[in-house]
Amino acid sequence: MCQYSCVDGMASDWHLVHLGSRAVGGAGMVMAEATAVTANGRISPQDLGIWTDEHIAPLAKCAAFIENQGAVPGIQLAHAGRKASTPPPWKRGEALKESEGGWSPIWAPSEVPFSPESIIPASMAPRQIEEVVHAFAEAARRAERAGFKLIEIHAAHGYLLHQFLSPISNQRTDQYGGSFDNRIRFLCQVVQAVRAAWPANLPLWVRISATDWAEGGWDIEESVKLAKVIKSEGVDLIDCSSGGTVPGAKIPVAPGYQVPFAARIRAETGMPTAAVGMITEAKQADGIISRGEADMVLLARQELRDPYWPLHAAKELGAKIDWPLQYQRAFPK
Repeated sequence: MCQYSCVDGMASDWHLVHLGSRAVGGAGMVMAEATAVTANGRISPQDLGIWTDEHIAPLAKCAAFIENQGAVPGIQLAHAGRKASTPPPWKRGEALKESEGGWSPIWAPSEVPFSPESIIPASMAPRQIEEVVHAFAEAARRAERAGFKLIEIHAAHGYLLHQFLSPISNQRTDQYGGSFDNRIRFLCQVVQAVRAAWPANLPLWVRISATDWAEGGWDIEESVKLAKVIKSEGVDLIDCSSGGTVPGAKIPVAPGYQVPFAARIRAETGMPTAAVGMITEAKQADGIISRGEADMVLLARQELRDPYWPLHAAKELGAKIDWPLQYQRAFPK
């Protein structure tokens, strides 16, 4: 979950404590928030970044602490595209003026804004697409130097790579628009570049929105096709979320509402998947895995509510897992 707590993209003590608390709390893997690969690819001016070597040291401090607590340190690499230059969610508004810390232009596949209140983005030229592909690869190299052991490419929630996937936001007529093969081209190039820059023995994930929940948009059938393609490019797992392309989409939100996407992609492609979305109970999470609907459950908001959720869940499910030595005196023997 984005924290919107950075200056110039630099991780701070907030990130160390925020991410470290989840590692202390028993999570098997702790993933840093959507981390911008370019400055103009931030969602807000307060986003976490990894577009320069100066970002490595504070991120390394977080990764080292996570690993020291027995969790795998992961990082999500992202570019916001037409959703860039916006205020944090606790402030109103769809766009920031330059006087408010915003920037222009913002990039997208086509000159189609996210909403009527949003900035009209600039359509990316092939040269700019190449620059972003290179930025993802350089970000992967920095992530390795910072000590992360897992990368997730963010191609969901209406951000840049998802914008190219969806016919709603991608109205191009060149080699990056129109057909399915053209619309996935940018993401495939990013996957190839990151896989080449990232150690072969470390996992590479991709987060997708399995459907736009909108007529004429990206859907689960195309997600299955995409999974088959990127599996052959060295992607190890698909993180199956949904939505984000259009405001006001009618989404049937309910506990585990996105799990069927993970189950279908897993069943039809053999690609390992992660399930997300309204997963809050230990038995609910355990059932998803035991029924073979996904290979992993990822928590976000529930971990914000309770950073020790994994330890509480382990106790409820009868698994033996010890609280940190520093805390054990609080529990009767």
